[in-house]
Amino acid sequence: MRPTLILFLSLSQILTAADELPEIVVTATRTATDTQKVPAQVRTLSAKELAERQARTLPEALRELPGVHVQKTSNGQGSPFIRGFTGFRNLALIDGVRFNNSIFREGPNQYWNTIDAAAIQRIELVPGQGSVLYGSDAIGGTLNMFTKGTNYLNEEPGFFFHGLTSYRGSTGDSSSVMRQEFQFGEAGQWGLHLGASLKEFGNTRDPILGEQPYTGYDEWAYDIRLDVSLDPNWTLTAVHQQLQQNEVWRTHSTIYGISYEGTEIGGDLKRAYDQARSLSYIRLAGEDLDGMIQSASFTVSLQSMTEDEHRIRAAASNRQDYLQTRVWTLGLDLQFQSQSPLGRLTYGIDYYHDWVNSGSQRHLLDGSFKSEGVQGPVGDDSGYHLLGLYLSDEIDLNDRVHFSLGGRYTYARADVGRFDDKSTAREEDSFRDDWQNFSASGRVVIDLDEKDRYHAFAGVSQGFRSPNLSDLSRLDIARSGELELSSPGLKPEEFVNFEIGLKANTERFTGSLGYFYTLIDNMIIRRATGEVIDGNLVVEKKNGGDGYMQGIELAGEYRFTPNWTAFGQVTWTEGRVDQFVGNTDTLAIEPLSRVMPFMWRTGIRWQSTDRRLWSEFLALGQSHYNRMNNSDLRDTQRIPPEGNPSFTILTLRGGWEITKNFGVNVSLENLGNEQYRYTGSGSNESGFNAILGATVKW
Repeated sequence: MRPTLILFLSLSQILTAADELPEIVVTATRTATDTQKVPAQVRTLSAKELAERQARTLPEALRELPGVHVQKTSNGQGSPFIRGFTGFRNLALIDGVRFNNSIFREGPNQYWNTIDAAAIQRIELVPGQGSVLYGSDAIGGTLNMFTKGTNYLNEEPGFFFHGLTSYRGSTGDSSSVMRQEFQFGEAGQWGLHLGASLKEFGNTRDPILGEQPYTGYDEWAYDIRLDVSLDPNWTLTAVHQQLQQNEVWRTHSTIYGISYEGTEIGGDLKRAYDQARSLSYIRLAGEDLDGMIQSASFTVSLQSMTEDEHRIRAAASNRQDYLQTRVWTLGLDLQFQSQSPLGRLTYGIDYYHDWVNSGSQRHLLDGSFKSEGVQGPVGDDSGYHLLGLYLSDEIDLNDRVHFSLGGRYTYARADVGRFDDKSTAREEDSFRDDWQNFSASGRVVIDLDEKDRYHAFAGVSQGFRSPNLSDLSRLDIARSGELELSSPGLKPEEFVNFEIGLKANTERFTGSLGYFYTLIDNMIIRRATGEVIDGNLVVEKKNGGDGYMQGIELAGEYRFTPNWTAFGQVTWTEGRVDQFVGNTDTLAIEPLSRVMPFMWRTGIRWQSTDRRLWSEFLALGQSHYNRMNNSDLRDTQRIPPEGNPSFTILTLRGGWEITKNFGVNVSLENLGNEQYRYTGSGSNESGFNAILGATVKW
């Protein structure tokens, strides 16, 4: 079975062909490409690997990938740092549909935590070069998550029905996760997938201090996917996802936080979020078409996101706040592919429109109403438009040299309906602003031998990020008690990424080595104004950050025998950018915030010849984080005064497919019962943690 050339592959086809064909990825080029021949680094996670690692959340599932550091403001608010960037400088896609929207906050935020990892079949991460193909925000990396579907194209003729029931329980936080799936349809004609997850996370237990209050939360989610073959060339796909989280605390800002290596404890009595999101899309995709256009896809999507915050301040303030944000996003994506004398062309247009409502109410501690705000965390009655036109050309200069050239035009517009302009005498104001950008990319991959075992790649890619509604109209608490005010008049951030590297895939060894250097221009950064409101230091945003980010990523595995494999990876990163000095307009070069200088993962794996029984022992660690800037030093509730200590966590895990219908996985994490915290996080990780997973299939 050859791989399809539509925009995003059927995951069932990918998995069926996995043992016969090279690994195929699509995110790096928007077309089906052998991962070794992609002119960039690509990191992947299969459903099997996600199940083996038994991560609590989607961000935590990424923490073993090279170049990825996961910060956790709380257990329900994780955010990956990819090549030194986090939050809205990384772009998430679900089946190619843009997940980022215009309310995403600066720095680590919670939104990726609202994606149910149990509904994901495969993950592709392309670090550092996604703006030309996918638009604004794709600076640190582009993460594409492919949803679970059925294997209806490869089923035995006739009607089919399958099911899956799984359970995950852990001792470190007394959590329980249950998952139920059903798949049925008619072979070759259609397939329907139904899935639901129910999660209860308890409080995490620190190995020295014991239980950390209010670090647990509840979550439920469900997902549906329908695939229909309309004829031999056209396929219709419909997907819906829904997720709800309840009582997710930012514990570090409350009196229930714990001090770690000198961090301060917050003063709030409560600061908790209820969060929900949904995604619905319909995609019509065709391949092997006659005429100039060989493949095409058209996608219409509708997403919603809600965020409700309840904050009870210190008793002396006699105040509690309720904040609400509602976002609806309409997405349209039209893509084509054509073969021409100039190469394989991929081109199209995408458009996303956000509608945003945001409100806030202030009450006294006895519950009586005090006042209503002009806005909530972002400007109320607001809208955001993001339009892109792109073209990518893959050119084979000869049998061994392959070029990829591309360009994208982007138009972005923000319409802020109502916001509280505390910088002037007006309590209520509105404004509109727009921006245009053209970004280009040129990359090359060279086959170094006739057997396609070794490849060299290099590239230069421009990137950008247009100011979003959070940049322009934020009115909310950031870091450890900073009050961020609205900041109209911002310009887009611009980046240039240089990358060079090697890849190898032989009978015994698979690995990669890469170096990247990213130039930063006009980065939007916070500036202290010198004011204090309600005891909070006031900050605003301004363009001014010029600098760089660089790093080296080395990863590989060596298969001694069909049963034994050793693996390892190391990542070194370093970056500096101009920051404002105090409450002045003076700029000084400082380290970029929370960039881990050194990370590593190493281990050894054994599996039986029939692959039904496996085990692996690994070490995962980070170096001492002490390259802090002034913003880090002000984040006293999350970052220790002397920086975050280094740590190395030892894990032993394994699994047994007892029958073709029943299997178990066991993971013993933090075997040394070490006290540790991921850099920038608001609470500590658990001590020794035993995780048991069991799956029943039929």
